[in-house]
Amino acid sequence: MTEVDLTEYLFHPAPVVSLPVRGTAALFPVRRIFCVGRNYADHAREMGHDPDREQPFFFTKPPEAVVAPGDPLPYPPATRDLHHEVELVVALAQGGRDLSADDALELVFGYAVGVDLTRRDLQAEAKKLGRPWDSAKAFAGSAPCSEIVPVERIGHPTRGRIALSVDEEVRQDGDLAQMIWKTPEILAELSKLWTLAPGDLIFTGTPAGVGPISAGDRLDCEIEGVGSYTARVAG
Repeated sequence: MTEVDLTEYLFHPAPVVSLPVRGTAALFPVRRIFCVGRNYADHAREMGHDPDREQPFFFTKPPEAVVAPGDPLPYPPATRDLHHEVELVVALAQGGRDLSADDALELVFGYAVGVDLTRRDLQAEAKKLGRPWDSAKAFAGSAPCSEIVPVERIGHPTRGRIALSVDEEVRQDGDLAQMIWKTPEILAELSKLWTLAPGDLIFTGTPAGVGPISAGDRLDCEIEGVGSYTARVAG
């Protein structure tokens, strides 16, 4: 790519979105966010779908969806039904396309705890009208995320509690072992559709128990062996 002097831009480029990395001062620069839909059987059922192992489907969020740990978590406009979905997040340090599941984990830098926030009322309307989900899923602040923990520290988690509480009330309580499509399979399937790249984040689906949150609510999320994320929803 040809380097361009900043004076040739009409305005300053957007700043790089990043997440902290456990055990280092270095930051993980976020390139893109991919999300896997209905990847836990109980969640598929609660959303009214057959939990059989259908081909995985994906949607995306922009980098500005990221809310780093310690940053304010805003309640978004244009919704009265904001829902939480706690998820294991995969962070890539390498890229590739048409990967096999056997090779896919070589791309992974580390893992994090994330929340896929959803304007459920807008999503329901989009589904009813057969429209895209972008307004429901891809808004600023819709992907809160913990620090990233390198693979060297925790390996590749395949089981362990994944849970979310709202004001100390447990809402979601599952296990990573319940994922329909496992991390290597998700990466392999994604790489058939996009060329994956360093800086990509992949949200891997959520267990049952999704529900509404309001301004002032405190979210406490944890994934056993990975970490935690805590924030209070701003008004």
